[in-house]
Amino acid sequence: MTTEMSEKDLVSSSPISPHPSETTPGQAFDDPEKKKNKGIEGNEKLPLGTEDVVLDAAVTKHGIRLYPQPTNDPLDPLNWPRWRKLVILGIVMWMYFLFTYITTTTVPSFPQLQTQYNITYAQVNWTVAIPALGLAVGPLFWSSLADIYGRRLIFIVGTVIALASTIGAAEVDSYGGYMAARFFQGFGVSPAATVGLAIINDLFFEHERGEKVGLWVLALDTGLLVGPLIGGFMDLVSSAWIQWLTAIFFAVLLVLELVFLTETLYPRNRMLSAMPVVSPVIDIEKSGLRTGDAADVDLPRTRTLPFILIKPVPGMRHPKPWDSLVRFVFMFKYLTVSISVFIFCFAWYWWILSVITFIPSAYAQYSPQIQGLLFLGLILGTLISEVLCSGRLSDFIVKKLTLKNGGVRIAEMRLWLAYPAALLSTIGLVIWGISIDRQYHWMVGQVAFFLFGAGVQIGNTVISSYIVDCYPLQSMSVITFYSVLLNLSAFVNPFFITPWVESSGYTWTFAAQGIITFFASVPVIGLIHWFGPTLRAKNGQPSWVNPEHDTL
Repeated sequence: MTTEMSEKDLVSSSPISPHPSETTPGQAFDDPEKKKNKGIEGNEKLPLGTEDVVLDAAVTKHGIRLYPQPTNDPLDPLNWPRWRKLVILGIVMWMYFLFTYITTTTVPSFPQLQTQYNITYAQVNWTVAIPALGLAVGPLFWSSLADIYGRRLIFIVGTVIALASTIGAAEVDSYGGYMAARFFQGFGVSPAATVGLAIINDLFFEHERGEKVGLWVLALDTGLLVGPLIGGFMDLVSSAWIQWLTAIFFAVLLVLELVFLTETLYPRNRMLSAMPVVSPVIDIEKSGLRTGDAADVDLPRTRTLPFILIKPVPGMRHPKPWDSLVRFVFMFKYLTVSISVFIFCFAWYWWILSVITFIPSAYAQYSPQIQGLLFLGLILGTLISEVLCSGRLSDFIVKKLTLKNGGVRIAEMRLWLAYPAALLSTIGLVIWGISIDRQYHWMVGQVAFFLFGAGVQIGNTVISSYIVDCYPLQSMSVITFYSVLLNLSAFVNPFFITPWVESSGYTWTFAAQGIITFFASVPVIGLIHWFGPTLRAKNGQPSWVNPEHDTL
């Protein structure tokens, strides 16, 4: 028989066993019909087979529904000390910084690479595209393995591959060998995208993730922009030393992973069936909930797992190794994710590669070191927008709208910041293109870079947070979809931007990009904003969940 409690009687209650057909916290009232028929505080009818263990979702004292459901287990990543969470977040951010750093740090050495390998400017542009291809392919390989063998092992193996490939890129003496090394650099560091976000989801509640995802995206965008700044100065030594410094960065990352990166894949569904949730505002005895002691559960997990785990993480049902590829294809069906990611990647984000790869050509009169410094406008726009306007502001907006909506969070609450972000990016692109053709002072270009960088940072944070909020139980598949398309856009861009600029000039090329950004992104995001809940209701829930929510 289904047990039901109202939120007035119980602020936090026993967890549920997620099910593919279940409506999850944050989505429970996306469907207007459900809201009309049940009222904001009503309980969903639960999937068959879960009625004996399921109560209402945990709720904070502020009326915010908690997701994921917490336990009283000290090995539960949600219960770890703040310092441990932040250290692991720092490791994830460092790897995600290197994720894009490897692609652009070589940009100031383009003239040296052209001479060294006797190639054209278009061919040297491809040296940025090839690692992006590795970044796009990698998540399809690593994501399911991380759901089988855990996050820690995949991070370590990927870092070792990236380190070895970077050493190869520093030593190789042929263009073909250099391109192969660049591909495996991207392939090795690619777990930072999907597995990195999975770690963030393991460590933090949904209502905390806007800020944390914002920092994660900040690492991505900062790596993209700081890479040329550092590469410009390393080019004073040689183009090879750009790669040797990157190898040092990967070596430091590997040490941090071995020492501090604890496994975060937690058999939540299994543990939830044995223990109550943690809450400072609940009296377990009066609530009638079953109590349990984590020590009584004989299941190795997180910090009690072996130093290097070569067997599947116990206590959960695991996907097949090829499931990440299959689920990537299936994600096209879920339109709130596929449409929002596609429009962001191919009408907005990929223009950043246009800007980055053409800075050496646009400012050819300056040395590689000065060209590296010209990335400061993009860097400052990215940093300041994250501090003032991105993840934290997104969390604030969502919190206010959630309280106004009776404590129920809807994914589309994340999208409000996308509109000003698209406008900022548009203005920045148009100004920069004009400033190059008309030879304005370089400071005009810096203002344009600031606006463009701020817009991309805010937009990236908004879209990546939104798609995870849409399908939190399938977050690994969602972010795999996002990462593959994002890096495919980065891979494609260098192949067409050179002939476009040569035929149309900077003004019309970058003005066109700005026009596409605003007049394609804003209407589509607006439609998603309005019809998103209806689309999710029609599409239904995916037939799979993350392994931590799937019990054997």
